[in-house]
Amino acid sequence: MQDFQKNSDIFNLLSEGVSEGIIVVDAQQNVVATNTSTEQMFGYEKGELLGKPLDILIPKRYLANHSKHVNKFIANSDKRQMGHGRNLYGITKSGKEFPVEAGLNPFEFYGSTYVMALVIDITERKNKEEELSHWARIFDESLNEIFVFDAETFKFLNVNKEAQRNIGYSITEMYEMTPVDIKPEFNEENFKKLISPLLNNEIPKVKFETVHGRKDGSTYPVEVHLQLSELGKKKVFVAFILDITERKNYTENLEKKVEERTQQLTEALAVEKELNELKTRFLSLVSHEFKTPLSSILTSITLLGKYTQTDQQPKRDKHVATIKSKVKYLDTILTDFLSVERLESGKVNYKVEEFPLSKIVNEVVYNSNMLLKSGQQIHYPENIDELNINFDEKTLELALSNLIHNAIKYSPEDTTITIKVTLKDTNIIISVIDQGIGIPQEEQKHIFNRYFRAENALLTQGTGIGLNIAKQHMENLGGSLEFSSKIGVGSTFTLSIPNLKTS
Repeated sequence: MQDFQKNSDIFNLLSEGVSEGIIVVDAQQNVVATNTSTEQMFGYEKGELLGKPLDILIPKRYLANHSKHVNKFIANSDKRQMGHGRNLYGITKSGKEFPVEAGLNPFEFYGSTYVMALVIDITERKNKEEELSHWARIFDESLNEIFVFDAETFKFLNVNKEAQRNIGYSITEMYEMTPVDIKPEFNEENFKKLISPLLNNEIPKVKFETVHGRKDGSTYPVEVHLQLSELGKKKVFVAFILDITERKNYTENLEKKVEERTQQLTEALAVEKELNELKTRFLSLVSHEFKTPLSSILTSITLLGKYTQTDQQPKRDKHVATIKSKVKYLDTILTDFLSVERLESGKVNYKVEEFPLSKIVNEVVYNSNMLLKSGQQIHYPENIDELNINFDEKTLELALSNLIHNAIKYSPEDTTITIKVTLKDTNIIISVIDQGIGIPQEEQKHIFNRYFRAENALLTQGTGIGLNIAKQHMENLGGSLEFSSKIGVGSTFTLSIPNLKTS
């Protein structure tokens, strides 16, 4: 050490002009010389490090390995970079660690071996490296796809892992591709047109939606955020890609929901409008259907009071018959209305039992004969005397009465209403055929709607609920009521009656 310090003036002259730290140690790893840069770097006063072991400049956790490396280095006596491939750290007098880079150079001086270390504080470089590494990890590990491509050739320069995973191409394959290769909706011409505002510095960023094509041929919707940047001296484009498959699905589902809700609302409004129309029609119908027979009853009662003489009995009988007929008509209307209420509330109780079909047919035809117009007749069905049926008796009577009464009502004088009975599998088919006015084709779809009456039947008395009630009762019991009709020719209404098991 003394030999080296004798020539310290020469060392100081040479070392003070160097910005890097210079440390000279002897074979025992004691410091024999330092320059000002070293003292400032490690936080020591001038000359304070002389004679001190090199260990005080090295963090404790590295001391054991460091001594071995230095001894081995001195033994080999060759120049090299200290700790090549490893992170080296120094420690200041205050105990603060910092990263360093050290170049070692052994030399002989007056028969003694020394090592000169050129030390550089690389804190700033390390910070930049860590920052660069941090951003590189963010780039590569981002869950969004990131593409970087050349602003002139359009070839990809870098593509992060998520983009490679989703699109299916390797980074090597991507190096030979451009954005146009993965965008089926674009060609090079319209892609250049899209990015020209960026190249001309007219706007800072372009945002648009398109689709990306995967290597396997499938596509997926994306939102692209594209901006111009620099990589060294080269202009590049950076594209941040959002896979919007879920957003698109959500939007489509939402639009579908809105469409469904709109349709439901429209239907609900239509139903409400229809109900209001039915209500208005019902009130008008009730007013008309009740007022007409009540007026007849009132007139007949008034006239009855005037016929006091014995020889006026036939006139009295005529008005009594009118009163009975109108009262029966009103009773039928009220029965129909009550039947509607029971059907809607689900309070209908059916009683299935076995009975002769002829029993119901005879009763209905007998009552209907009193309603026949001049010259009208009912053609009775053949071969039904031995035919028994398992069904609800009241339902069949109601349905058949409704059909025959309608046939009489809507047929002119001198016509025939035919009742026809046939067997089909286990069902009994009863058809009521008239030669009446028929139902217009455009109105036939509404014929079983409650309170509906065809345009050509409005002047004929009726409530428009008989067919609706009959059809519902028949369907509740597994049967059916259908029809065919031709305007000016007549109509055929058909009851299909299942042979039910009796309870």
